[in-house]
Order: sequence, then structure tokens, then C-alpha cells
Amino acid sequence: MSSQKIALAQINPLLGDLPGNAQLISQAAANAYAQGATLVLTPELSLTGYPPEDLLLRPAFIEAADRELSCLVLELQKFPGLTVIVGHPKKTANGLQNYASVIRDGKVIAGYAKQELPNHEVFDEVRYFTPGNEACVFGNAGIQYGLILCEDAWHAGPAKQAHAAGAQVLLVLNASPYHLQKESLRIEVLRKQIALSKMPLVYVNAVGGQDELVFDGGSFALNSAGKVVMTMPQFETALGYVDVNASADLEIGSLIPPSSVEAQAYQALVLGVRDYVQKNRFPGVIIGLSGGVDSALVLAIAVDALGADKVRAVMMASRYTADISWID
Repeated sequence: MSSQKIALAQINPLLGDLPGNAQLISQAAANAYAQGATLVLTPELSLTGYPPEDLLLRPAFIEAADRELSCLVLELQKFPGLTVIVGHPKKTANGLQNYASVIRDGKVIAGYAKQELPNHEVFDEVRYFTPGNEACVFGNAGIQYGLILCEDAWHAGPAKQAHAAGAQVLLVLNASPYHLQKESLRIEVLRKQIALSKMPLVYVNAVGGQDELVFDGGSFALNSAGKVVMTMPQFETALGYVDVNASADLEIGSLIPPSSVEAQAYQALVLGVRDYVQKNRFPGVIIGLSGGVDSALVLAIAVDALGADKVRAVMMASRYTADISWID
């Protein structure tokens, strides 16, 4: 067996825009197919965006997601032999589940329901979803792939279960929000998974802002020794690739040096502002300036996020405002 190419579609879904998100997935599949990929990964709940929260309580939304998924399955037939994994909610006999469908040649050939539902900090998936309890392992061009979702990777059980079911390579679909130094924490946690199973691992993450959350992308791959063999940029959409060799291990690919902590924090703020304004269809922003460095920083973030033509600054001077504030 020769090597095969996996594509990581680090996309920025718009929450609730089912047709628009399906188009992002289809376009990523088209680009990956043109580059010779045989497998395309998209983030957790890529069809709906994350987190859909109380939209999940609306039966009409779940039905619309089902219809859009069916249309996408047919659309992806344009790429013969290409396997595409799409995250979406799915109503099952056990209840609504955080699900991923494995699509190839006009059919859903496998599927996986997330087992470890986070219910802490910004996450409340227990409110909406019923956990799964079964592994998902599927074949693609001679390699057996195991599939898990985000929080599953922070627990030993799901990956161990996939390995026991015959998986040789572990695929992890994520919508993992950013905090300072989150990328190093992810790698540390996932190296522990590899130490247990010796399976190489491919991790795709969403990118973009959604209300108070910022998803930083930064998708990556680790070989069976836990070495980072491919990284993708943070805070921007991208399509990355990693090759799986005949021994079911990962080859060295593109490695992007991480930005400084300060640069990451600034990029996260810019992305969060940009997506909050643009995804809510606001025409622009008005910022009150005090003359201090704090409001000056807010102004700089807004201009970098939106462009100067979308930002209106109003000087909120008082009798205590120093002359240097006016000059600056």
C-alpha cells in the first residue's frame, strides 16, 4: 500500500447557517480532492457551528440539519473515492447525540456519537446530548481509522476502545476554545493518549469567534512516538495535509512555528471582535476614547479586526484629559 493523504479542513462555520456551512465543507472537499487527498476531516459540529446551544431544542432545526446533511452526502459524490467526515447533531433511539458521519461515494458508511460530554466552564453538552457508548472504526485505502470527538480525547476510554476495535490511526474532530498556551496543553494531553495506544493521531480544530468564545484552529498531527509532525496556523482558516505511510504512521509535513503568547492573545482578540461584528451583520462599531492606553488598545484591535472605515472613534474628554491625549 502506498501512502495516503489526509486533509484537515480548519474552517470557520457560521452558527446556524446550515447551507453556508455545507458549502464550506464541500469547497474544502473539492480543494482536498484536487490535491490528491483520500480523507477529509472537518471540525466537531461543522455543519451547524459550535456551540448550537438552545437551537438544539428546536425540532425544526434538527430536521433542517438532517436535510442539509442528506444534500451534502449527495453533493460529495462529485469526488469519487473521497471520504469526508462531517460533524452534526443526530437524533437516535438513544436521544440527540453529538455525532460525526463518515461519508463516501454518496453514502454514510460509518458514524460516531461522542461519549464524553463536557459539562464545565463554557460547556453544557449534558443539557442537550445523550452520550454514545460505541467505538467507530472504518477502513480507508487499507488503513483502519478510529474516530473520536473533542472531549473524548481528554479521557482514556474512547481512544482505548477504538484501538481495541482495530484502529491504527486516531482521528479527533474538535471545537476547542482558546486560552493562553492552550495549544501546548492539547499536545501534552494527546501525547498521553499515544503513550497508551501507540496510535498516531490527527487533530482538526475549528477556527473563529462565536459570542464570547474564540476557536483558534492550530490543528496538528502526532506520529506514533508522540512527535509533532504537522501543524497549522492559528486564528485563520486553512486546509492542511498529512501523509499516512504504509506502516500506518504519519510522515513529517508542514511545521509552523508558534507565535509568542502576546501575539496569540492579540490575534485572539482581533478574531473575536471581527467575527462578533461580521457574524451579527453589524455595519461597524463606535468606540469612546478616554485618552488612556486601554481605550487606545481597544481602538487598535477594532481597526485591525474590521478596517478603519468600519470604526468610528469619539473622544470622551473631560477637564482632566491631558494635552498629550489630544495630540496622540
